[in-house]
Amino acid sequence: MGGAPTIRRDLDHLAEQQLLTRTRGGAVANDLAYDLPLRYKTARHVPEKQRISASAAALAERGMAVGLNGGTTTAGVARALAMRADLASRGDAPGLTVVTNALNIAHELAVRPNVKIVVTGGVARPQSFELSGPLATRVLSELTMDLLFLGVDALDAEAGAFAHHEGEASINRLMVERAERVVAVADGSKLGRRAFARICATHDVHTLVTDTDADPAAVRAFEAAGVEVLTV
Repeated sequence: MGGAPTIRRDLDHLAEQQLLTRTRGGAVANDLAYDLPLRYKTARHVPEKQRISASAAALAERGMAVGLNGGTTTAGVARALAMRADLASRGDAPGLTVVTNALNIAHELAVRPNVKIVVTGGVARPQSFELSGPLATRVLSELTMDLLFLGVDALDAEAGAFAHHEGEASINRLMVERAERVVAVADGSKLGRRAFARICATHDVHTLVTDTDADPAAVRAFEAAGVEVLTV
């Protein structure tokens, strides 16, 4: 038996992950599982997200201006883009221009010499590392993107794309408006669901990249709504 010291360590570990709040002599559970900080979401649906990220990144072409919002799947897309040797720059022009409001993605790509990084301004939200607010809006309103990789918290064929946080939904909506083509990246667990704040309507999404475990009925619903669906 581990005894009291082991229990205290376990409680401290859960508190560090914000799954509970330590109190004098005990702990109180936090109902935050729907929106845990990004670093604690990475273990969910990892193989599916890796396949989705790689397939989505293959849609980018050299010389494009590509947008990436926050999320574990879009962070995977960023890593996949960074590994593509064919996107290496030739001459003075960058191989790829990436516009992002996600601090972790900017950090990931800033060291890549073939990638030009444009980071929106705004206020950072610790749960997602996303920047939002009027400063981010000001930057995005001056830019256009060839392709946007859109991470979502939920995606419904009738209602559209959603985020848990209204500030992120607002800035993500502007990114959708500034992009010529929108590619939603979402594992099957997010399909057929809705969240608090809508990002955009379904007809604003051109392509959905999801995994083969996605509900076939949900996939058919997106195709019926005019969305190209790539299952990987």
